[in-house]
Amino acid sequence: MMPDTCEFDTTDIETVIVGLGNPGEQYQWNRHNVGFQAIDVLARQTDGKWSTFLLSRICRIELSHRPVLLAKSLTYMNQCGKAVYALMTALKRSTEDLLVLYDDLDLPLGRIRIRRRGSAGGHHGLESILKIFNTEEIMRVRMGIGEEQMPDDKIDFVLSDFPPEKQAELDGMIIKSGNAVKSILSDGVSKSMTIFNA
Repeated sequence: MMPDTCEFDTTDIETVIVGLGNPGEQYQWNRHNVGFQAIDVLARQTDGKWSTFLLSRICRIELSHRPVLLAKSLTYMNQCGKAVYALMTALKRSTEDLLVLYDDLDLPLGRIRIRRRGSAGGHHGLESILKIFNTEEIMRVRMGIGEEQMPDDKIDFVLSDFPPEKQAELDGMIIKSGNAVKSILSDGVSKSMTIFNA
């Protein structure tokens, strides 16, 4: 039974930052889990402490001098909309206060894109969120995992780990994604897009 009350005060939370991925150690380093990985780095950088609330793991931190909540769904990727909806409803926050980080096959590894809105582009996790909130107006940071030579079976590809020779590119992208989040919080989306979408 998941706790339905937070262990800490959430009344001043300005932004909920959700990383997408699948829970469980077997998925931890998958390409599909770069959203989780980016969120974990932000938590480590700020000495955040994780707790469980409803269908999510959450961590309250200060980022760019703002109180934010990091979140990772405890449901599988395709059902993460349920977890995000439960969290946002309990916190009495709207989708304007939501920022989503997730993997994107259409971007090469190492590249990121900030977007204010748009379709899910075939990403079932984001699709789950857009569907349950009935809007495409959700801010997101797309994290590239695409490669020139990808297998026909994209499911096996996204559910596989990065090879060791890609680790440096992956680490750089995760740091860049975290910096993009900080920039969005401090300087706004428009300015951040000009910096990180170049």
